[in-house]
Amino acid sequence: MRTSTVGLGLAVFSAATFGTSGSFASSLMATGWTPGAAVTVRISLAALFLTIPALIQLRGKWSLLRRSMPTVFAFGVFAVAGAQLFYFNAVDHLSVAVALLLEYSGTILVVGWVWLRYGHRPRRLTLGGAAIALSGLVLVLDLTGSQHVDMVGVLWGLAAATGLAGYFIISSHNDDPLPPLALSWAGLTVGAVILAAAGAIGIVPMHANTHDADFNGHHTSWLVPILGLSFIAAAVAYAAGIGAARRLGARLASFVGLAEVLFAVLFAWVLLGQQPTLLQGIGGLIVLAGITLIKADERDEPTKRPVVVGPEPELEPAV
Repeated sequence: MRTSTVGLGLAVFSAATFGTSGSFASSLMATGWTPGAAVTVRISLAALFLTIPALIQLRGKWSLLRRSMPTVFAFGVFAVAGAQLFYFNAVDHLSVAVALLLEYSGTILVVGWVWLRYGHRPRRLTLGGAAIALSGLVLVLDLTGSQHVDMVGVLWGLAAATGLAGYFIISSHNDDPLPPLALSWAGLTVGAVILAAAGAIGIVPMHANTHDADFNGHHTSWLVPILGLSFIAAAVAYAAGIGAARRLGARLASFVGLAEVLFAVLFAWVLLGQQPTLLQGIGGLIVLAGITLIKADERDEPTKRPVVVGPEPELEPAV
């Protein structure tokens, strides 16, 4: 019970810190930063911030890192670089709301993975909670208006969903000897190298500047959103998310992760003055109700939750 409580707390904390990324990134992009430049700097600095804590946690046990290299590489490729690149390509063709909805459909992929890989068929309460949570997400993202839909963007969005699913599946591998901080650091380093290479060869447009950022009418140094993106929304968020997934398992952690969208709306209101509508507030309550049902189903499950292992060859075709 204590492990589950700690895991739930870490999952909510991770969702909250990830939820700040939209506001920080928006303030940068409003000054002329490209999404690719923002995310590359974000991931690179996050890896730098985690270097000393990760080395302290490893305590010279480099054999742990060597044995976990397949997990590290998969985390960097799928959960960091892949998810980021696919999502921003989706945004290039779709509205942010539609792209987010497609990305978070990755929670359904996690349920399917646990079912197919381990034979643990989701019970009615989990399926009902998932349907309720995703329907609430539609309201939170304000998808009731006219939206531009492009099939190329839809495909990128679905690819981003596989990246999100990969993040929760790989993070939940609690048999891996590599501690969460060390896995975050190593995976972010791999992701940063991939993103930098993608920018160097022109796959991802890169443009940055040092213009002041604006937060709800208050001008601040460009370093404020950069530090927020890299330390709060990446270094802290990834480390907490891995710790949560190892305690809760990929399925529950992925649905608690839906709270990220709720926090994103809240932070956009506080930092950018983007006040949410009543419909979005109702949608947020519906999302929380769905997550509560899934959590209740996990608690009442008669058999022990399966440990979802890390990267396997089956993940690769999905991306």
